[in-house]
Amino acid sequence: MTDHLQELTEAGVSIWLDDLSRERLETGNLADLVQDDHVVGVTTNPSIFAAAIADGERYTDQVRQLAAEGADVDRTVFALTTTDVRNACDVLKPVFDATNGVDGRVSIEVAPDLAFDTDETLGSAKELWKEVDRENLFIKIPATTEGAPAISDALAEGISINVTLIFGLDRYQGVMEAYAAGLEKALDAGLDLSKIHSVASFFVSRVDTEIDNRLNKTGAPDDLRGKAGVANARLAYEAYEKFFSGERWDKLAAAGANRQRPLWASTGVKNPDYKDTMYVDDLVVENTVNTMPEKTLLAVKDHSEIIGDQVRPNYDDARAVMKSLADAGIDYDDVIATLEQEGVDKFLAAWNELLATVKTNLDGARNEDGAQ
Repeated sequence: MTDHLQELTEAGVSIWLDDLSRERLETGNLADLVQDDHVVGVTTNPSIFAAAIADGERYTDQVRQLAAEGADVDRTVFALTTTDVRNACDVLKPVFDATNGVDGRVSIEVAPDLAFDTDETLGSAKELWKEVDRENLFIKIPATTEGAPAISDALAEGISINVTLIFGLDRYQGVMEAYAAGLEKALDAGLDLSKIHSVASFFVSRVDTEIDNRLNKTGAPDDLRGKAGVANARLAYEAYEKFFSGERWDKLAAAGANRQRPLWASTGVKNPDYKDTMYVDDLVVENTVNTMPEKTLLAVKDHSEIIGDQVRPNYDDARAVMKSLADAGIDYDDVIATLEQEGVDKFLAAWNELLATVKTNLDGARNEDGAQ
């Protein structure tokens, strides 16, 4: 039987799981995925933690302890999530060592309500970095205008960053600029650039969802649907190749700097009419990460078609797709602006859901203590 996940790995794509729970950790499920299914990293977000904590009794003891200590909701969320991420970092540490720090990474996100506050974002990143205290951690910072200087400043202090919520090519260009600026500051400060890593999380399926909805209202040809997400990501990789070459980057590379890898995020297919592995199969190219929900991971394992580089040979096709969409009346800039705002709003809603879930658990623990 063909091991499609191995094929993907051999094509230069790092497979990361877009999920984490205490159950995965304590049952050994995460360790099994690393051993058997080529998983070499983990990403988390508030929605993932909200679901894990709502459904998991494995958090009960820690919640009771925190309740007894008088912890508020924010402190409890911080403790629960950093505990899981620290333990996941330990599971992935052998991968980190084997890949010289490229993979074996676990991401945790700054609070989404800080997305438009540079100083608070940087403060949160530093606090999370210190609390988890693992060199294979990534701090996730949204690619908002206010997030860019926080990204640079965090990198300048040696903190490895996963830049998240990237939808558009202009924003991505700014993210790469922020990465280089951060490394230049780190170099000036005498830091070892080889120890600093970053990924840029470029969202894929949400682009198709938004553009398909707009196409449905225009009566555009059906053959334009489901094409924008992959085309947009392919052009992002072209921008990556251009940026990480030339005099500015060569100077940083000579000092040991690592390229900021593109990470394909939001790769679970939303439209059931589309092939469930399309955001994996069609974005195979070296030196990238594909972070997948488990459903997508299993689909790739079962029936993916990995046939080599699907990005670099298709730059012209990607441009043709985007031109056809523009000719059909799709305003790319407006699509991206809408997705960016929705992205922050969705993360904030998930954060509020996480806070509400933890508050319920905290209240339950205090009521139990009071009844005893």
